Amino acid sequence: MQRILSAVWSLALLMGVTTGCTQQRVQAEKALAKTFVTDEQEEEIGKQVKQELEQKEKIKYVQDPAVVEYVRTLSAPIIRQATKDRPGVKWKINVIDDPKMVNAFATPGGYLYVYTGLILASDTEAELAGVMAHEAGHVVGRHSARAMVNQMGLQTVTQLALGQNPGAAAQVAAQLVGGGAMLAHSRSEETEADEYGARYSSGAGYDPRGLITFFEKLQAMQGQSPGIMKWLSTHPTNQDRIADLQKFIAQKNLRGSNNSPGQLPAIKQKLGGR
Repeated sequence: MQRILSAVWSLALLMGVTTGCTQQRVQAEKALAKTFVTDEQEEEIGKQVKQELEQKEKIKYVQDPAVVEYVRTLSAPIIRQATKDRPGVKWKINVIDDPKMVNAFATPGGYLYVYTGLILASDTEAELAGVMAHEAGHVVGRHSARAMVNQMGLQTVTQLALGQNPGAAAQVAAQLVGGGAMLAHSRSEETEADEYGARYSSGAGYDPRGLITFFEKLQAMQGQSPGIMKWLSTHPTNQDRIADLQKFIAQKNLRGSNNSPGQLPAIKQKLGGR
């Protein structure tokens, strides 16, 4: 109870933070999200979101074990890096069978979803790993939990934190799926996820510039595919964002030797890619 009362006081302080104090506001949002939404509660919400996706969105998973194992193996060193920053998350990697959707997303609880369209659009393992590392960054940054605190109201998240509303997790999950809140992030959150993605890619041995080449590729292909437009609608990419990421990589001296196709061409062939 004490942590809830402290968080309520923090929320009152947050409301007094001006929009010019971006960094202070971000830190306050993170502290509130961590207080109101525990790792266990995020896990429950993520489980509910998965059910919503399967039942209402009718998503289909890839059945080929070789493809699924490839994506999970590729993501494993990324997840190890992310776990250093947020050890309480139990990561789950899912591969959605939709070759026209160039996308990936992550939901509370460490549920990371990769579309086959993203695999087919990637030319190197560094590009694919970079996107997954970016999505892992959204989880580590508690971006969905921060959105819940900001968008769903103090009453709902307080009930969730206190366990007073058994249906709160399902309610939140429905709103996340129905409103697209799990995919919509602010510019500052996208920047933070880019930086996490570059760090995690480098730490895992992948060239962190893979995320940049993927962004540049999507920009060049803009307007050619609804699947690409879906990514750009939830991850707006422009030259400023690319320049910021290039600057971050240079400042942190981030490197990685893996910038090759690796096993990707064989996996793309299994998926029917050219």
